Amino acid sequence: MAEQQQQQRRKKSNRTKEKEVEWQERVVQIRRVTKVVKGGKKLSFRAVVIVGNEHGQVGVGVGKAADVIGAVRKGVADGRKNVVEVPLTKSNSIPHPVNGAGGGAQVMMRPAAPGTGVIAGGAVRTVLELAGVRNILAKQLGSSNPLNNARATIDALESLRTFSDVAKERGIPIEHLYA
Repeated sequence: MAEQQQQQRRKKSNRTKEKEVEWQERVVQIRRVTKVVKGGKKLSFRAVVIVGNEHGQVGVGVGKAADVIGAVRKGVADGRKNVVEVPLTKSNSIPHPVNGAGGGAQVMMRPAAPGTGVIAGGAVRTVLELAGVRNILAKQLGSSNPLNNARATIDALESLRTFSDVAKERGIPIEHLYA
């Protein structure tokens, strides 16, 4: 009985360790921002952080603090709150072409054949890599702002639907989708 309890404790601690190790964080941008107050200018730092587990979950977070480390920590916490599920195909691509918008930025994404790799730039590339996408073509349109491009990518990934989702919505079997 005591051995079973110890094994369960080990399993639980292993699970929590796996959850911590599983998530990756990448800082996309750190900016020094100022606020003009009565006594002069107040300096603080804004960090844009992308959090993902490379298995179909990714989030974008923004943190602002007086020091860089605090801003990154807040950004990671914000990113974990705003995690999105990404449906991946067998070839680690997306199921269909999709567009997304965030602020002044637009992102266009298309699925790609196995072996293509992640053809994207800037924050879009980071979001896709941390989501676990391995084969994709993506293009930033409009703004080059990393935060808006990351949000546009998240918007596009949120709107992805699998064949089974579409079949359920229409109330028909998957086989009838191709007919």
